[in-house]
Amino acid sequence: MKLATLKNESRDGRLVVVSRDLTQCVAVPEIAPTLQAALDDWDACLPALRAAYDRVNSGQDGAARPFDPAACHSPLPRAYQWADGSAYLNHVELVRRARNSQVPESFFTDPLMYQGGSDSFIGPRDPIIADTEDWGIDMEAEVAVVTGDVPMGAHPADAAGAIRLLMLVNDVSLRGLIPGELAKGFGFFQSKPASAFSPVAVTPDELGAAWRDGKVHLPLRVDLNGEPFGCPNA
Repeated sequence: MKLATLKNESRDGRLVVVSRDLTQCVAVPEIAPTLQAALDDWDACLPALRAAYDRVNSGQDGAARPFDPAACHSPLPRAYQWADGSAYLNHVELVRRARNSQVPESFFTDPLMYQGGSDSFIGPRDPIIADTEDWGIDMEAEVAVVTGDVPMGAHPADAAGAIRLLMLVNDVSLRGLIPGELAKGFGFFQSKPASAFSPVAVTPDELGAAWRDGKVHLPLRVDLNGEPFGCPNA
């Protein structure tokens, strides 16, 4: 199943179900007005959302309209929690080297994680706003997961079972601000502005065999200004 949020006059947008081929979408206010509302009552909403997905895929929903990624907000325009884990060693080594810092020994057994700002995200086609490019605006392609409630001390298998949706994210960084801010010893704040997410969020079953062991087994293709930039295995 594929879900998206269209921009409207509200901060949280309007939930739509998107066809598998990304050509059509349909609003489902009778099920949930927003994606957050659907997540808050996921077990009750899921059967109706899947039924709407089947209708839009079959072309039998007369209320369907063309899907335009440029009209989308991030699937969750804001969220109660945004935790970013740094789990790829090569990436950590590169960014640490760029600011003349060493990878901490603890990283090899305890991946880095920080709590980012989640009061506002930006849409997949929205500009990244900054006062000056001297701040060093940079991109980071990442895989994002949206979970339901995860109890404290949950076993990894239980945590994986709480995954509701998968997205891609451009985790924006201001490289010029990071060294000075981290030197204060209190983590990211100004150097990590609003991030942008993919137009759609998908349920893990959409990936078929590429979703197993709680991981995405696919390349993460990244272009910069229309030119290939990277293709790591996610």
